[in-house]
Amino acid sequence: MNPLLNRLQPYPFEKLAALKKGVHPPQDKPHIALSIGEPQDPPPHFIAETVISHLHGLAKYPLTKGMPSLREAIANWLVRRFQLPEGSIDPETQVLPVNGTREALFSFAQALIDPSDHPLVLMPNPFYQIYEGAAFLSGAGPYYLNATAATGHLPDFDAVPVEIWRRCQLLYLCSPSNPSGQVIDLGTLKHLIELAHRHDFVIASDECYSELYNDVPPPGLLQAAAAMGNERFSRCVVFHSLSKRSSAPGLRSGFVAGDRGILQRYLLYRTYHGCALSPPAQHASIAAWSDESHVERNRRHYRDRFEISAGILSEVLPVEVPPAAFYFWLETPIDDAEFSRRLYAEQNVTVLPGSFLSREADGINPGEGYIRIAWVHSHEICREAALRIRECVDSL
Repeated sequence: MNPLLNRLQPYPFEKLAALKKGVHPPQDKPHIALSIGEPQDPPPHFIAETVISHLHGLAKYPLTKGMPSLREAIANWLVRRFQLPEGSIDPETQVLPVNGTREALFSFAQALIDPSDHPLVLMPNPFYQIYEGAAFLSGAGPYYLNATAATGHLPDFDAVPVEIWRRCQLLYLCSPSNPSGQVIDLGTLKHLIELAHRHDFVIASDECYSELYNDVPPPGLLQAAAAMGNERFSRCVVFHSLSKRSSAPGLRSGFVAGDRGILQRYLLYRTYHGCALSPPAQHASIAAWSDESHVERNRRHYRDRFEISAGILSEVLPVEVPPAAFYFWLETPIDDAEFSRRLYAEQNVTVLPGSFLSREADGINPGEGYIRIAWVHSHEICREAALRIRECVDSL
């Protein structure tokens, strides 16, 4: 077996299962799972209808690069959403459909990294653990960029030593952030693009939460590149998904877009990897990327849930409503793992300890003392969950 597999860390939900083992929550309170970022709202009906109406397409092998009409729909959406110059995204060379961003974020590092020169993959800390696993399996070392309250829960890129940038081959960004929901501003994105050119690395920007915002649409990496005259999107690759935007995680549909030279080589990797989207999923994706009304409804639902839960929890905890995504990143009055365990034991509510999403770096674990709460359920269930969390805090 590949010895690099031994470097992989237990996934956060494995740790969570171990934390809850042997605990018997009250049976008179239905379980509420707020630990997983899985939308519980039904996807728009037209997605399922489109899948069903194109099941005849199962008789043919799909192309790895997807149907031209899908790539065109994605390119058009990118131009509209991020105010890119008309025609700046070539559907033929700058867009690749993928089986959701998780698969692509992982495989991208395998195609990109040259392991011969002790490379580093930089990533926010706390982080989506796929970034770390991708670094390990590519033969690179992860370098963690602490995101703390002092830095607005975003990485302090200015604190990265020059020698680290020189060893960097890949920088993972996540904006809006998982877990904090904070957004990297346009100026910082431009600065990172300048650093990528200066030190010869690639930026992989995970933007799967970009459409779940409160008031202002978060900027994207391609938007920053275009604004600074980098209309070829050199060294810039973005990852988007229908899982959060359209409440369709089971469709497993997303895309990668940006630097055509990088995508040309990544397509070669994916051709061998064998990971094409099924024809029904591609047709459904065209419909989803072409419609904004269901996304606007989604945004309203999550804003309402933020308002409901913040109104209840702010009585007992310092609540900062994030500008985007569907998480609360809340500071806990006691150890985050112990609080999560007590919340499950006393209230039958599951949240994710922040320390399970981060690593110790520079002498601290920036996730310690926080929990991630995913407000993905109905308004009624979110209200009930917030009341139970408040009761748990009151009991301490």
